[in-house]
Amino acid sequence: MVARKIAGLLVLVVVALMALSVAAPAEEPKAAAVEKININTASAETLMQLPGIGQSYAKRIVEYREANGPFSNIEELKNVKGIGDKTFEQNKERITVGDKPAKTAAQ
Repeated sequence: MVARKIAGLLVLVVVALMALSVAAPAEEPKAAAVEKININTASAETLMQLPGIGQSYAKRIVEYREANGPFSNIEELKNVKGIGDKTFEQNKERITVGDKPAKTAAQ
């Protein structure tokens, strides 16, 4: 009789421990690396993949680039009419200006 009570208590303890281990939060899977969009070479269609960038803003980015030359840094994107801090912050991890050419001794 005592052995059955002990066995019953052991079963309860094991079930309780199993429930705690299942209830523990699991680690979130790491986000897959997202390929950055080069704002110096991207088409308007590609730029429209960025959050907050629709057809009008994409066209402005391309026009700005054509008028002023390539962007020297991603922050320069805020010089495009309508692209403010909010849109820039949404996209700063998603954009690049590409590799900068290495300077030579003559430069």
